[in-house]
Amino acid sequence: MTDLANLYSSPAPVFSVAGRAEGRLGRDLLRLDIAEGVLGLRTMVAHFGAVAADTDGSDRYLSYLDGRILDLGTGIGVTIGPPDGERKIFTGVVSALEVCFEEGQVPYVSVFAEDALMRLRMTTRTATWTDHSDADVVTAIAGEHGLGAQTDVDGPSYPVIQQWEQSDLAFLRDRAQRLDAELWVDADDVVHLAGRERRPGPEIRLVQGGELIGLTARADVAHQRATVELRGWDHRSVEAVSHVAGDAVVAAEVGSGRTGVQVAAQLFPGSGIRRSRRDVLDRATAEAYANAEMLRRARGFVTVDGVTSGTPDLIPGAKLDLRRAGRPFEGAGYRVVHAHHSYDLTIGYRTRFRAERPSVSA
Repeated sequence: MTDLANLYSSPAPVFSVAGRAEGRLGRDLLRLDIAEGVLGLRTMVAHFGAVAADTDGSDRYLSYLDGRILDLGTGIGVTIGPPDGERKIFTGVVSALEVCFEEGQVPYVSVFAEDALMRLRMTTRTATWTDHSDADVVTAIAGEHGLGAQTDVDGPSYPVIQQWEQSDLAFLRDRAQRLDAELWVDADDVVHLAGRERRPGPEIRLVQGGELIGLTARADVAHQRATVELRGWDHRSVEAVSHVAGDAVVAAEVGSGRTGVQVAAQLFPGSGIRRSRRDVLDRATAEAYANAEMLRRARGFVTVDGVTSGTPDLIPGAKLDLRRAGRPFEGAGYRVVHAHHSYDLTIGYRTRFRAERPSVSA
């Protein structure tokens, strides 16, 4: 039997302001864009018609400019999806308001918002940590901003970590990239730092020609290398230190197929990268940085850019199984690294994403 509730439903966004549902925002919405990558700071841009049924069209009575519903610092949330499949895809605060007047067009108000990582973006400092791990640093910085912290990442305790005139967000992003980890904040204002394979995410199967309405897939060996070596200097033992990462680092993430590392080693024997870093002060750091650089390159061997008819669960960290995508790109093992949810009155709900995988199917 047909579910009439679903038949006549629409996955239009539902807005909440300061924790309360605000139907007027859904009524006046023209376009919505919400985006996030693996280094955090989810952003929202929403455009609302500023002349509604409860205004007379004069600039004194334009909607959303009097501070009664929306103002700088107002908490705002967005839920989207069909019945029984709704997902809250944004929680944050308003960071900017804009009004636009164009000849012959109805004026509209644009609302810009960011999640709780905005607090870290607003603070710039120089600081030094001694004998701290990256997990220790994340916990300390999050606490200074009134946020919780949860970490699940491998890495040594460093003799010295320095932050030089960086915002706290830029600094934590830099630390995450050194370990090829991911950074994000959840709806409970908890900052997370985790290795990609440890980040929780929904498992989604997408069929090209079904919900997956657009797909571009590429396997590219240009940035693949057979080995990555990191070098440094241990001041305590007064000796050079180094570590070489190879295909074994990647093998643990691949069930089957050919990795980009294997292809590079076959096509370009001896290909490799050697880097020296001033902050590599012991062997443990050399190993962590070399492994992270190898994983970062290897994971980007296969990339897919896709569009669905609207998938609320498509967020960074989601695990994808692609079908009818062509033999080299078929199957599971993809991780979403960027997601962009949009809604407008012409097309409706769409989700655009980028996902990566370290191997092509055999």
